[in-house]
Amino acid sequence: MSIAPKIALISAVPSAIPAAQTALRDSLPDAVVWNILDDRLLLEADSRGGLDAGLRRRMQRLIEHALAEDADAVLLTCSLYGPVAQATHVGVPVMAPDEAAFTDITTAGYASVLVVASFDAARDDSVERLKTALRDAGADSRVAGLSVPAAMAATKAGDHDALVAALVDACTDLPADVEAVFLAQYSLAAAGNALHEAVGLPVISGPKSAAAALLRHMSERNDR
Repeated sequence: MSIAPKIALISAVPSAIPAAQTALRDSLPDAVVWNILDDRLLLEADSRGGLDAGLRRRMQRLIEHALAEDADAVLLTCSLYGPVAQATHVGVPVMAPDEAAFTDITTAGYASVLVVASFDAARDDSVERLKTALRDAGADSRVAGLSVPAAMAATKAGDHDALVAALVDACTDLPADVEAVFLAQYSLAAAGNALHEAVGLPVISGPKSAAAALLRHMSERNDR
């Protein structure tokens, strides 16, 4: 184990990286963040109709590469490949993108959570996975979804102000029973603080929750 923890981020798109890096720097400022990017992961999944056995093995090889180079933790930033992380059981954390966020949402006990994504497929996938996580934990929180196409245009352009404006505009008139917002993609997480200030509700994101979980793990490890 390294003195300064080495945390490997495995990403499928460059736009997911900055939010994860920022969250890790905030929670673990001494950590060495190592980016592993395979920008064909999503394209291949689209052409194959989803996550097939070959792509599972491909992601597993990337995880094994990170572990072979002494990563103290591995965090995937693409939710499509989360099941590969969850099926990996080794001596260090290998985390699915939303694993810690779903735990935080379940623990908080919100009556109703709104899942926000930049396109329909990401919204629907995250809604179903969150529902499953809540059901498995015995929680009966309601989950609804919202897609914000303008947020996708903003992330592709690298325009933070436009991203914030798109999400704030979409979430201005939420149903009264919504108690929290979950940002379903890492590329949206940078707008989390601004959205929280605008809507006055807790805003949960994968990067922030994952970084907090890794901080707890590293602190527990150092106390042994």
